[in-house]
Amino acid sequence: MNRTSTVALVTGAGSGIGRATALALALDGVKIGALGRTGSEVETVAGEIAKAGGEAMALEADISDELQMRNAVNGLVGKFGHLDIVVANAGINGVWAPIDDLKPFEWDETIAVNLRGTFLTLHLTVPHLKQRGGGSIVVVSSINGTRTFTTPGATAYTATKAAQVAMVQQLALELGKHHIRVNAVCPGEIETNIDDNTKLRHEEETAIPVEWPDGQVPISDGQPGRSEDVAEVIRFLVSDRARHVTGSPVWIDGGQGLLR
Repeated sequence: MNRTSTVALVTGAGSGIGRATALALALDGVKIGALGRTGSEVETVAGEIAKAGGEAMALEADISDELQMRNAVNGLVGKFGHLDIVVANAGINGVWAPIDDLKPFEWDETIAVNLRGTFLTLHLTVPHLKQRGGGSIVVVSSINGTRTFTTPGATAYTATKAAQVAMVQQLALELGKHHIRVNAVCPGEIETNIDDNTKLRHEEETAIPVEWPDGQVPISDGQPGRSEDVAEVIRFLVSDRARHVTGSPVWIDGGQGLLR
């Protein structure tokens, strides 16, 4: 793949893993569509890329809104001519609460952003990848719902994260004949601001009565990983070096999931 003519869409690109991924891919010469719900954040990221000599387009959209996403994807392809890479990263933690306390509208919001948003991202971008004769998709899932199930009250969140990995494995087969690879990364504790989208209620009712060791991340002396740690794995998965990798979840948790 000629990186200087490669175009990537990165959702949730305004901060955290999305921002780190957009910057990392831009360093490889990839043209970036930096998509996020907060326009000022993605404009800042696009500006950073441009300042470093790369090309980027800021795209403001709510990933759960079909029209906004359709306009964003069409705008990106209209600017750069095509699309090769999709990083479906945007998501929220939502409300974590006992199942009998979790409100239906709270469940719906988490499903709308994390699951409908992932669906819309792929639904609207896959035709462009097919048109190019191939491409790479990476979905950002989590260790929650795929390796661990001990986060208090996170039923809606874990359901979406498990579903994302199921989608990845289903689509790896469906899209293989189109030479489109589909993989997932499953981060553990990472220094991001996703906790800003978290509301925790009645933790005492849902917490597992286990005493975890001090520092749950063995490989880093208990410290959380960095967004860049995830971005580097995504950088590999979308490259030709990973040309034979598809349908695979990759856990990026420093061993945390093995403890929990």
